[in-house]
Amino acid sequence: MTVTDGCLSPRKAGILDHAGRIAPDRVAWREKNRFFHDEDERYLRFLIPPGSRVLDIGCGIGDTLASLAPSHGVGLDFCGRQIAIARQRHPDLTFVEGDAEDVVTLGALQGPFDYILVLDTIGSMEDCQKFIAQLHPFCTRDTRLVIGYFSHLWYPLLKFAELVGLRMPQPEQNVLSPADLRSLARLADFDPVKSEQRVLSPIAMFGLGRFLNRFVSVLPGIRQLALRHYLVARSSRRAREEFASVTIVVPARNERGNIEPAVARIPDFCSDIEIIFIEGHSQDGTFEEMERVKQAYPSKDIKVMRQPGKGKADAVFTAFDAARGDVLIILDADLTMPPEQLPKFVEALLSGKGEFVNGSRLVYPMDEGAMRFLNLIANKIFSYLFSWLLNQRYTDTLCGTKVLRRSDYQRLKAGKAYFGDFDPFGDFDLIFGASKLNLKSVDLPIRYAARTYGETQISRFRHGWMLLKMVAFAFLKIKAI
Repeated sequence: MTVTDGCLSPRKAGILDHAGRIAPDRVAWREKNRFFHDEDERYLRFLIPPGSRVLDIGCGIGDTLASLAPSHGVGLDFCGRQIAIARQRHPDLTFVEGDAEDVVTLGALQGPFDYILVLDTIGSMEDCQKFIAQLHPFCTRDTRLVIGYFSHLWYPLLKFAELVGLRMPQPEQNVLSPADLRSLARLADFDPVKSEQRVLSPIAMFGLGRFLNRFVSVLPGIRQLALRHYLVARSSRRAREEFASVTIVVPARNERGNIEPAVARIPDFCSDIEIIFIEGHSQDGTFEEMERVKQAYPSKDIKVMRQPGKGKADAVFTAFDAARGDVLIILDADLTMPPEQLPKFVEALLSGKGEFVNGSRLVYPMDEGAMRFLNLIANKIFSYLFSWLLNQRYTDTLCGTKVLRRSDYQRLKAGKAYFGDFDPFGDFDLIFGASKLNLKSVDLPIRYAARTYGETQISRFRHGWMLLKMVAFAFLKIKAI
């Protein structure tokens, strides 16, 4: 579909005319500002993995879409001259000429897509809320909308850069802060998953720009001054997804006295519940107790396994790989997270309010002796650090109870090479993996109880040091990219 000035408002007709006039020089301008575009696309590649189905709205000459290496890439732009250049430069991608706010244009596109990218184009829209709302037909539960825009705080400096020939001239744009974009997304029934602000230097400065953008622009306080901000959101209308079965994984080492109570206390909140006990080289007869309990409860689907390696992560992921349930739940065998509270976790997932549900022990008052004071202080400090690192709120990263869909776990596992084998707990494998997948994470407060059998297997100083290393690891792999 060819867009004509008569179909557009005077403002958009002026933007189209400007885009047509600047089209022959677009490649030269990108080359002149190569460092900025490289920084921009570096973060987009972190958000959007290669091999995804991507719709790029306002694609220009298609270079950013091509840099994402999509398995199926569709670019939409209302400037025919730029679309012609895009088709010539990237013949392996599909480019469509049309107005992104036009229902007929959008209706002709074939979805769904894994990612919908709106890079700066939001600044040209007549009605941002209406435009975003029209994107739901291209979404599944897994689809993520990624919006990138300039900080309104940089507006005077950017206009000055245009005047002195350092930046491609731009028509008047909408002034939108990160909070504005989150609000518009919610009004259009898109649920913000996370937002990020990056890039202090749009120029290389002999290597200093890369250092500032990677390590400084993301720091608390300073990030509010960054040039670029990004929003990742999901369709609230597609968030719900039914499931038929649940697998509860109970990793246990020297927990013989908690095995039968775990089975007795797990509510029948689903018609098809699989319980997998996985034992980790115990010395108190835990494995034998698991076998006995399995025989004592023939009406329940109980499986007993021995983990092949060491550590909770090895136990959990071994059991996850063997699980058949649509939903996967971790329940620590110490039962300090009361099994009676598991239905709340599943409801949060079923309702679509969250895709990765993380238990939090640090909201409600806990039983006396349930957690030592120094552990409590350290957990609160680390919760603030990880909330900043992951751009989602975490009040407790080490609560053992975590819930996600098996399909999301399989995607998480497929992308595990990005992080490697770094986590003996398994908690951070899941938390970091969920963040990389842009899953909607929600914290669910629980009543943390004291142990009734056995002793804690957490060493406050050894594991505290390990947590500090996790912070550094997450900074390098998730933040400083």
